[in-house]
Amino acid sequence: MAEGRIIKALSGFYYVKSGETIYQCRGRGVFRKKNITPLVGDFVSFDINDPNEGYIMEIKPRSNELVRPPIANLNQAIIVSSAKDPDFSATLLDRFLVLIEAKNIKPVIFITKMDIVSSSVKQEIETYQKEYQQIGYDVELLSSKLPAQLPKLDHYFTDNVTVIAGQSGVGKTSLLNALDPTLLLKTAEISKSLGRGKHTTRHVELIDVQGGLVADTPGFSALEFSELELEQLAGCFPEIREQKQYCKFRGCMHVKEPKCAVKQAVDQGAIPAYRYKHYLNFYEEIQLRKPRY
Repeated sequence: MAEGRIIKALSGFYYVKSGETIYQCRGRGVFRKKNITPLVGDFVSFDINDPNEGYIMEIKPRSNELVRPPIANLNQAIIVSSAKDPDFSATLLDRFLVLIEAKNIKPVIFITKMDIVSSSVKQEIETYQKEYQQIGYDVELLSSKLPAQLPKLDHYFTDNVTVIAGQSGVGKTSLLNALDPTLLLKTAEISKSLGRGKHTTRHVELIDVQGGLVADTPGFSALEFSELELEQLAGCFPEIREQKQYCKFRGCMHVKEPKCAVKQAVDQGAIPAYRYKHYLNFYEEIQLRKPRY
């Protein structure tokens, strides 16, 4: 029995990397019966029948998994936002951050197209950069000439398993193409009528980039909080998570409760007002969600 990691899934076959060798495997029939699907990123035990084909016998416990793309055991998500076309949106960025934090994945923020904005927009985004860095996030401001900036980004990929996320048209595919020119992913042109790019996704594969692995398909296309419970939301904002221990009431939700340390921190400017506003908006959205049965 050998052990490895699934790095590609295609047409019912799973390609498992063990050491420097990649084995083509099928899943055991018992997985289908139990409704278990092996995912790209899974650590597995497999039996090799002949040099070319094996069977996956066991899937090891996952630290996390995504639905889109279907992938497991990520430890980093790079959220690509753009300064322009589409315009930067802190609300949208916070949506991505919450979804990624909820999956126990480390977020990193790249803001692209900084070379095509006015000086006032540049200043505004630099302010956001400082505030997100104070919260504890890594934030890189990038120009639209991505390949030239890759050397300063290499360290983000080394020893990490990364998915790239962000709304359409911000430069996710361009970033993937710059990281690995052999990918030649079709860059989605922004469709002006819709103000968003066209989907250009394929099967999922983990590719080697700078000593780490990167999913070759952008992730997080659905941005609803369908799996997030109200009690989890505060934990997805690091600065709220830090302050809530000082609230008077143990189950404080930081909305209407008295002696709430989070609201005090907002009043004192220790938590950015827009972050708290987004927390309240998302809280209301989860509250109004139709119950699941």
